[in-house]
Amino acid sequence: MKITRDSIITLLLFFFLTSVLYTIGYWLIYRTQSASPLMMSTGLAALLTCLIRQRKISSLGWTWGSWQYQWQSYLIPLAIIMAAYSIIWLCDFGTWYDTQFVLEKKASYNLESWDDWQLILFQLLFTASVSFMLALPSVLGEEIAWRGFLVKELSSFMSFTGVALVSGIIWSSWHWPLIISGLYGNSVTPLYYQIAVFSLALTSASMIMTYLRYKTNSLWTAVIFHMNWNVFMQKVFTPITLENESSAWYIDEFGIVVATITALVAVYFWRKGYKEFGKQKLVSE
Repeated sequence: MKITRDSIITLLLFFFLTSVLYTIGYWLIYRTQSASPLMMSTGLAALLTCLIRQRKISSLGWTWGSWQYQWQSYLIPLAIIMAAYSIIWLCDFGTWYDTQFVLEKKASYNLESWDDWQLILFQLLFTASVSFMLALPSVLGEEIAWRGFLVKELSSFMSFTGVALVSGIIWSSWHWPLIISGLYGNSVTPLYYQIAVFSLALTSASMIMTYLRYKTNSLWTAVIFHMNWNVFMQKVFTPITLENESSAWYIDEFGIVVATITALVAVYFWRKGYKEFGKQKLVSE
């Protein structure tokens, strides 16, 4: 497959609009104290690109697809995070669990009479349902762009492997200015380490998400995967871990354990995708 002039113009327009809207979204972080406008800016760039280039909005993958793969999209990130944090706790890279976090949650939920395990279970269930749905607008904004538009466009001239890797690298690099500026990440590990580990984690996640996108032709698999990745990492497993002086090197999206486990799972999905799709192009529903 060869890249066409039409694809070059379309991708250049998308990257230009993404850059312009990224600048606005970045500024809005300081005005709104929320990353949601920045996340949704990429989806807006994709929609505008489709309108200007007269691409069908339906090509972004709005069909639901099989429930089997939607459930996989929900459970795979949770399984990755649970496996990674089990290793973190067993190897003493962090401790299960931070009692101060539990006390703060009891106060915020007005559940001071509950014991710790009841509160932890409640937090897990609350995250799996309410927090999961609250993440929908911002995550959908991102995924319209990455797995909706970009994966579809790249598939017209790249193999499955190329699509998954290139879209993943672009997705991770979109976060780099936030890491460099200190808005995202930690203040312990070197900047180069954070960028490298974070990029490995997201590019690996992209491999899994791209496989599910190809398998179902559904944008929603990526949305569900991305929402669970964010909420379980940020709302449960990272904050509930009692950190020590070395924890920053191992935990969260900027720690090597999560990145390594995700990469291992990604190898499995790469092998499946390579066999099943090869140089197959995504088609519009």
